[in-house]
Amino acid sequence: MRLINRFLPHSLIGRLTFMNVGVIAVVIIASSWGVYNTACFLAEGLGGLDEQRQLMFNRTLANYLITFIITSLIAGGVLHFYLTKKLIKPVRELLESTKQLRGGQYPEPLPVNTRDELGLFVEQYNALIAQLKTTEAQRVKLVQDLSHEFRTPLSNLNGYLNALSKGDIEGDPELFASLHEEAKRLTSMVEQLDRLKEWDQAALSLSSKREQTNMKDLIHQCAVIFDWTLKQQGLNMEISASEQVLSVHQEGIQQVLSNLLDNAIRYYDGSGPIKVEGQWLHNAYQIRVAGPSAPLSEEQQEHIFERFYRLDPSRSRDTGGSGLGLSIAQEIVTQHGGTIKATHDTGTTTVTFTLPDSKTTPEI
Repeated sequence: MRLINRFLPHSLIGRLTFMNVGVIAVVIIASSWGVYNTACFLAEGLGGLDEQRQLMFNRTLANYLITFIITSLIAGGVLHFYLTKKLIKPVRELLESTKQLRGGQYPEPLPVNTRDELGLFVEQYNALIAQLKTTEAQRVKLVQDLSHEFRTPLSNLNGYLNALSKGDIEGDPELFASLHEEAKRLTSMVEQLDRLKEWDQAALSLSSKREQTNMKDLIHQCAVIFDWTLKQQGLNMEISASEQVLSVHQEGIQQVLSNLLDNAIRYYDGSGPIKVEGQWLHNAYQIRVAGPSAPLSEEQQEHIFERFYRLDPSRSRDTGGSGLGLSIAQEIVTQHGGTIKATHDTGTTTVTFTLPDSKTTPEI
């Protein structure tokens, strides 16, 4: 086998052409040999030919067959080479594309000219490249966001501590309280990131942690936690939820509701109550948290669930927002097979999420 491989061309197209020509040669030579012997036998059996003419007939037939064999092999080899080259063109393009990818560049999508297995493979490869580009963009953005978010509180802490150590300023309760708040904000962001990481990795274990839960009771339990905050700020909350038992990760859904209610209170702007509604729609339970707020543009509605995205960065820092609450909520809802979206209409921002019945949703 090694000896054969030594004589085979190194390129794929060369090997395919060589093997195909070899197969064609065997078939044509065998067929021609059969035709030659049959024709000679029939000519001799019919009689009417002397020995000299019989030899001439045999020689002429042999020459025709040899010419036919050589012509067929050349034509077949050239045709096979052309068709094979065209067939494996996507493979060559894939090879060049992977070289670019290995070199740290993201190649352009490859053209899909066929609907066979090779065409489907190219489609999947293009999808993989697109996913890698998206992941890389998200990674770069996350690093930039982390750097931006941590720079301000760290700079504040470092500046004040440096000034205190040099005696440029004197510490007082107000200053220490401010430094404590900056430290708490840093700690909160780290905890939120840890929580987000946990839910990113929770897909494999989520199904085993689901419990049969009455959604009406769960909504009321979450709302009660905010009673004191609502009283302090003079706000009202209206709850309207229908009873429905779902298999959910209780702690996760509680966190979603807590994040949404916290945002509704934190960014309350206007008049009227904060409304929480829960209802069963066919094969999914829908929960809506609505509250008066500043206008929300379509672009903001589209990006509001991105990590570290803030509608008003300065205001978010003043109110203690980390820009991660809605990202965590989206991750949890997605892990349940549901959807979540934000809309704004006539001074009210509404966040709606649905939780499908686990009986109609494949286990995660």
